[in-house]
Amino acid sequence: MENNTIAYVLLRLAVAASMFGHGLVRLPKLNGFSHWMTTSFEKSMLPGAMVLPFSYILPIAEFVVGLLLILGLFTRLSLIAGAAIMIMLILGTTLIEDWGSLPSQLIHVAFFAGLLVFIQYNGYALDRVINK
Repeated sequence: MENNTIAYVLLRLAVAASMFGHGLVRLPKLNGFSHWMTTSFEKSMLPGAMVLPFSYILPIAEFVVGLLLILGLFTRLSLIAGAAIMIMLILGTTLIEDWGSLPSQLIHVAFFAGLLVFIQYNGYALDRVINK
């Protein structure tokens, strides 16, 4: 296998592990995570009616995107979904002025975008098996 394909799978797995891990650790303590997030946004301009459902959806979305990227299944759609999740997190992060979290979120978006640009190297993936 060529180096570009190996590099692609390594980068895909790196961002997948991050998303999967974020979701995995939050799912068992979903109510606590939701409480933390809604409390964090109490003084922001976002209404609680928007924050509360997002706080429950976020860990599930992170887990699913991470799992799909680990498997290399629906890779293109998963990369777009992952970037969309991060863009929503970036907006929230700026609204509560949590500048320390911003670099990590921007790096995630860069990974998603870069992987999308070079998706032709997505060789070690269930997408390849299914699309044959």
